Amino acid sequence: MVDGAHYRNGEANPVSTTTIGSSVIPTVHKLQDILSPISDELTKISLPQVAVVGSQSSGKSSVLEALVGRDFLPRGCDICTRRPLVLMLENRALTPDDNAEYGEFRHLPGKRFYDFHKIRDEIQAATEREAGSNKGVSDKQISLKICSPNVLNMTLVDLPGITKVPVGDQPSDIESRIRKMIMAHISQENCIILAVTPANSDLATSDALQMAREADPNGTRTIGVITKLDIMDRGTDACNFLLGKVVPLRLGYIGVVNRSQEDINYNRSIRNALAREERFFSDHPIYNGLSDRCGVPQLAKKLNQILEQHIRMVLPNLKAELNSRAAALSKELSAYGEVIESKADQGMILLNILKGYCEDFIAMVDGKGQHMSTKELSGGARINYIFQSIFVKRLEEVDPCEDLTDDDIRTAVQNSTGPRNALFVPEAPFEVLIRRQIVQLLDPSLQCLRFVHDELMKMSRSCQATELQRYPFLRSRLNEEMGQFMFGGRKPAESMIRNLIEMEMDYINSSHPNFIGGNKAVELAMQEVKSTQDNINAERISTPEREQRLRVSIARSGVNGNTSNQGSHLQSNNDKAPAGRNSSTRSWGISSIFGSKVSSGVVTSRTNLHETFHDTEHSSYTIQLREPPSILRAQEMTEKVAVGIIVTKVLLRSYYDIVRKNIQDLVPKTIMHFLVNHTKRELHNNFVQKLYRDALFEELLQEHAEVAAKRKHAREVFIVLKQAIQVS
Repeated sequence: MVDGAHYRNGEANPVSTTTIGSSVIPTVHKLQDILSPISDELTKISLPQVAVVGSQSSGKSSVLEALVGRDFLPRGCDICTRRPLVLMLENRALTPDDNAEYGEFRHLPGKRFYDFHKIRDEIQAATEREAGSNKGVSDKQISLKICSPNVLNMTLVDLPGITKVPVGDQPSDIESRIRKMIMAHISQENCIILAVTPANSDLATSDALQMAREADPNGTRTIGVITKLDIMDRGTDACNFLLGKVVPLRLGYIGVVNRSQEDINYNRSIRNALAREERFFSDHPIYNGLSDRCGVPQLAKKLNQILEQHIRMVLPNLKAELNSRAAALSKELSAYGEVIESKADQGMILLNILKGYCEDFIAMVDGKGQHMSTKELSGGARINYIFQSIFVKRLEEVDPCEDLTDDDIRTAVQNSTGPRNALFVPEAPFEVLIRRQIVQLLDPSLQCLRFVHDELMKMSRSCQATELQRYPFLRSRLNEEMGQFMFGGRKPAESMIRNLIEMEMDYINSSHPNFIGGNKAVELAMQEVKSTQDNINAERISTPEREQRLRVSIARSGVNGNTSNQGSHLQSNNDKAPAGRNSSTRSWGISSIFGSKVSSGVVTSRTNLHETFHDTEHSSYTIQLREPPSILRAQEMTEKVAVGIIVTKVLLRSYYDIVRKNIQDLVPKTIMHFLVNHTKRELHNNFVQKLYRDALFEELLQEHAEVAAKRKHAREVFIVLKQAIQVS
């Protein structure tokens, strides 16, 4: 045996009682004891430990039992390790009060097992409780601490052996499940990998070494263990394996001799097995020169040294991680607050929440929130976007004549003249048409109000979000009161917007200084008609047939009483109204730009008229008129009508621009005054008036059961972390 090996109470102690790493490894053991109740919460905190990996029947269990010096693990021909077993070995000297080795399970605190056969039974029972009795597996750990003067301080994790073929209740994908379970442990940077491979297999294709290489590509935290060296074929040895010439590992290899199945069947002690191992290596011509790489005592010593060095390296980062977690939990606990019982405290808390809520809301609107986003617009900036980029911009794009056809305007003009022909540009159809366009500004104005209202409600839901998670009933009442208050501010804003539109419709101010007026409108219309006529004439010159049609048209115009100098006549009398003419329609103060029908009166005597009627009565021929249709359309387009249409469009666009600018300016002002600023000024007073009542304190400050449970759990985890920080 290695120097210092001795036996106690009939069992073997593989190493000297002078243990290595006695200062830091027990610290990790204490941390494991402290953190074990919250291990599920601290998945990212991995404590330094050694994970034992190997295929089924590779000799993992024999290696672990040899390190402990006791026979305590379940045995069998099939899969034996079906749950991860966290094995903490603690070197502890015997005392008169505590004079025997013992084991203690974490799920049975305070109960010590001095009989190691009962430890095996409890491991088996705990496995069956979680994974069933028919070869099922589970990733839920079993934690076992063994205190003995015959062990070195270390933490080992015995993982299920890699299997290929499912048996019993094992699922068809048992191999992938076990591999996933193993990778979850050995992928952690704080884990030392103990890759166990039997000597009678091909080391290059070892499942354990392949998985270790995947989790630890550089091989900086992998130790290779070659078992069953005594059953290799005669004339062969594992010298090249142990020297790292086949699959190199920075931490090297250790070769061991396992207990045979015959030793297990006959309950031969670990002491005898270790003695046999010592004789095998000392008598072997190859292995006796590799004493630092052979035997369980060397393996225990190497694991202890490597684990101690690893712990010293990672302990500062581990402590920093614990401090970081504790700080985050402290912040979380402050958000949950303390349980409040007295009325005075409840009232103070409620007032602070209401005040904070309103301050948060105002800060968001004014763009002074603590959590200002750099990725998107928020708060008051969104309101400004609604005003300028949605409301104002959309109104700028509207053409008031877009939905008015020439037939619409012509029909409106003719309807406004009644039974007479229009001698002037009538004002009545203009007012009808402009009112129809003005009323269309109401819907976008109300939409703008609704958009701003929705933005304010969205802002209110993010106010005091952390604090109000604790009080769901208060959150609900605040949302309800906020909605009612905002609705109260929205109603007068909506009423004011409707009044603005009605005011614009009720009085068409044709004297507005920015309004183009009738004279200018007619001038522009005549220029447009002349330009259009010139283009038509230019096209007609090139075609004799078109010239003939033009002459016929002119001849017909002469028959109808229109003269070629009518346009100049209209322009010369542009601003004069015929004296003494009574007309029922209002005019823009423009003389008859469209011309008037010239009628010649023929004076006849009453006798001739009577004779004419008398002759008609005795005539056998009468003239029949056709019935007027039920729906009449406007007359055909003439130059006079075309000019009237253009004039009307010019006037509509001019006046619509005046109204549009008024609405673009006054609607945002209305919304800001009646809704936004009113909410900022009066919200806190409204909340205090509606919610700050003694009878409501208990109801409003009633915590959600989930929040109370989270606070309790966070406090427990925080206490554990503080203890762990003190130990580390």
